[in-house]
Amino acid sequence: MVNYRYLGNSGLKVSEITYGNWVTHASQVGDEAAVKTVHAALDAGITSFDTADSYANQAAEVVLGNALSGQRREGLEIFTKCYFPVGAKGPNDTGLSRKHIFESINGSLQRLGTDYVDLYQAHRFDYETPLEETFQAFADIVRQGKALYIGVSEWTAEQLREGHALAQQLGVQLISNQPQYSMLWRVIEEKVVPASEELGISQIVWSPMAQGVLSGKYLPGADRPEGSRATDPHSGSRFIESFMRDDLLDAVQRLKPVAQEAGLTMPQLAIAWVLQNPNVSAALVGASRPEQLADTVKASGITLDADTLTAIDDALGTVVNRDAEDTYNVAPRTRLS
Repeated sequence: MVNYRYLGNSGLKVSEITYGNWVTHASQVGDEAAVKTVHAALDAGITSFDTADSYANQAAEVVLGNALSGQRREGLEIFTKCYFPVGAKGPNDTGLSRKHIFESINGSLQRLGTDYVDLYQAHRFDYETPLEETFQAFADIVRQGKALYIGVSEWTAEQLREGHALAQQLGVQLISNQPQYSMLWRVIEEKVVPASEELGISQIVWSPMAQGVLSGKYLPGADRPEGSRATDPHSGSRFIESFMRDDLLDAVQRLKPVAQEAGLTMPQLAIAWVLQNPNVSAALVGASRPEQLADTVKASGITLDADTLTAIDDALGTVVNRDAEDTYNVAPRTRLS
């Protein structure tokens, strides 16, 4: 079964392996298969579920809500997000304005079939809306009982500090950040993680398997496997491109004996690795088939020894991205439409 960790400086516990439905529900897999994977997650002890209004342009929330229907609400932790364009994608259907935040939370609650979400997240930083406006709207949503806690996604260390200060002034809790993090993508370690530790903010990390590259299924110099994420434009193929270099894929192959020595599969090694960081409360995993979850959940509770961690670093060498400046290149400088 899956272990639990506290989320930030709060009393909220979340399953350290959290089910995310970014590129699966209403996109990569049909609704029936989606329901089966959600039920497999529940059977494995996963109680935390992450989605966003922009996933499949709101349809992913509907699928997740239907899949969780009939479950005891108090036994679940449901997270969603707002920022990216949704619906008709008009001029106010995007960003973190008060108007869009309120319309987004109301729509998300309806689609998810719940009265509240446990965590409501700003999907990116909005450079075009005053931060005070955004956090006042978040605070009002918390006071109305529509969200219990506030989180963000892919914010820089400086943005986290500003947001945390405003949240404190308004009497609400900013407890999480959701960045990309994996053995191959470590850009948060220099600035974001130290700031978060100081502020009492945890990371809920996405793509701990680097879009599936850390499974080892992509071989240097070989064609991409048919039906894989790298060949499917509806499954985030553009996000995987930066990892599809022969030198990087060759380095990933060197992880196979490391995983074998540790008695783990490659996906288990990748997920266990991110969970070794004490500032990480949860690793987001998706699945198109229930059996994928049966493998990945076994990473929960695993402690990698110092020799294994050293062997991972030696295998990957210089292909790892540790450049903290890349945390400043995630949020769009102008709103998307």
